[in-house]
Amino acid sequence: MRPIGIHTAWWRYPGGFPDANFNLDHLVRFAKTLEAAKFDAFFMADHLALMNMPMEALKRSATVTSFDPLTLLPALAMVTERIGLIATASTTYNEPYHVARKFASLDHLSRGRAGWNLVTSGNPDEALNFGRDAHLDHATRYARAREFFEVVTGLWDSWADDAFLRDVEQGLFFDPDKLHTLNHKGEFLKVKGPLNVARPVQGWPVIVQAGASDAGRQIAAETAEMVFGSASSLEAGQAFYADVKGRMEAAGRARDALKILPGAFVVVGGTEAEAQEKKARLDALVPVESGLANLSVRLGTDASGFDLDAPLPDIPESNASKSGQAQIVAYARRTGASVRDLARRVGGYGGLTFVGTPEQIADRMQDWLEGEACDGFNVMFPFVPEGLDDFCDGVVPELQRRGLFRTEYEGTTLRDHLGLKRPGNRFFAEP
Repeated sequence: MRPIGIHTAWWRYPGGFPDANFNLDHLVRFAKTLEAAKFDAFFMADHLALMNMPMEALKRSATVTSFDPLTLLPALAMVTERIGLIATASTTYNEPYHVARKFASLDHLSRGRAGWNLVTSGNPDEALNFGRDAHLDHATRYARAREFFEVVTGLWDSWADDAFLRDVEQGLFFDPDKLHTLNHKGEFLKVKGPLNVARPVQGWPVIVQAGASDAGRQIAAETAEMVFGSASSLEAGQAFYADVKGRMEAAGRARDALKILPGAFVVVGGTEAEAQEKKARLDALVPVESGLANLSVRLGTDASGFDLDAPLPDIPESNASKSGQAQIVAYARRTGASVRDLARRVGGYGGLTFVGTPEQIADRMQDWLEGEACDGFNVMFPFVPEGLDDFCDGVVPELQRRGLFRTEYEGTTLRDHLGLKRPGNRFFAEP
């Protein structure tokens, strides 16, 4: 699942918690509620700059303040026992040693529940916070990310699982023969190693990605173990699923070594009409300034001067999220939607949306699961606490009744929850 924040107006919904993304008490409740419902994981998205939108829109956005995920998730690890903890960390604006050390630490602190959402960063303003005048181009970001993955996982394999003797009598803390120094020298990165944290409980924290561009799909097929998809229709989901799983086979990986979870924005009601009313009430809280600003971000170009009642004009190629731009443009061309319509769609939530009763939502989820369109869902709640409780109290029991979702955790690690194997150490044989 993903915490609130995907809908521009979530923080304004009546009866909600306007500070839910920056209040530890709310976030603890959030994580505990998800764990009680037996969710796989709590996912913490992240960005390293204010969103690149006009101040008139930015001042209405709750995205301007959020916790650093690798500060928050260790705190949540202390008040939960089973739920996975997934954090975003950019390969463009971090160094591999930082990422390897922090996620290895989180995996130990949580006893094997960490996941790393590997991103290349889409917001060009992030460059300005890290000593650069401009974003690296898309191809370079992905090439660096591929090398970054090899370095991080190599650092996680610095130590054999049985390297630490802690022999008090002989005074030997570790076996030097079970320590590997990486000495990586590549096109983008130079890292000596070894990592000064023992090998993670899971071997490697679970590798998560979300890119939907051709480059994003390829790196996912080669390296990822979970992908957050963005298809908004069953047919698009099936095409994405077949493409990525096919790329995996071409790369010599088993299809079940990666789980595809499309983002699903879910609004639950006692009746379909009640659910639709909730969504309409939420969408009505989106200011036009916010809608246009979000459209600009998704397009990678300023939409504020576009004629609101005209079709979307031709858009230059983006150096931000290519897949995000492509989805909006394709929808606009297919439907003939006006710029105003697109702003409303993107300002609310324009992706896969399930609105209805628990039974209706379970029906649609079942279609996706049984139709080879996904392996699960990255559930996004429209507002809290109501939207969270509606799903956990209504949809989860219905999915359990159909045998589509667990009633108890069968293991203790995130890999256990996802049915993923623990990776072997590339430098040492298993003890």
